[in-house]
Amino acid sequence: MSTPKLLIAYDGSPNAQSAIQTVASLFPGATAVLLYARQPLEGFASHLEGHPALEELKELDAAALDVSEQIAADGAQLARRLGLIVEPLVSSTMATASEVIVDTAEEKNVDLIVLGSRGLRGFKATLLGSTSANVLHHATRPTLVIPSEAVASSRRNSRVLTDTK
Repeated sequence: MSTPKLLIAYDGSPNAQSAIQTVASLFPGATAVLLYARQPLEGFASHLEGHPALEELKELDAAALDVSEQIAADGAQLARRLGLIVEPLVSSTMATASEVIVDTAEEKNVDLIVLGSRGLRGFKATLLGSTSANVLHHATRPTLVIPSEAVASSRRNSRVLTDTK
């Protein structure tokens, strides 16, 4: 059986790093696109057209893009150290992260989308949204959501507390 072509959604968080570690052990030597999805700052300020502040915002956005590229490069380096064959990719668009992940999975014709889980629940999950939940609901590709050990442990503890009430 050949190894799948992966799309790893990566944001530099410990949960995303943990997902890379897990997927590298599940699919040793797999080929992957490591995707960092960012929203450009200047898109939020389109109403500033012609205003001097827009130039400052463009400079900030260029610096943020540099940081985004470094985050993707660091994630790719971790993935390579763990034995994956990886191409870092930074997407800079006004689309949501989940939309970018789903669209990129189609464009790159991947076999499996991989995401870490932040472990948000309740009101926080509702307020902030859940990238992994949105990807699961809209992806046309198999999708694997990997909780870090910290998230998994918290979920276990939450269940134990609920079960004892």
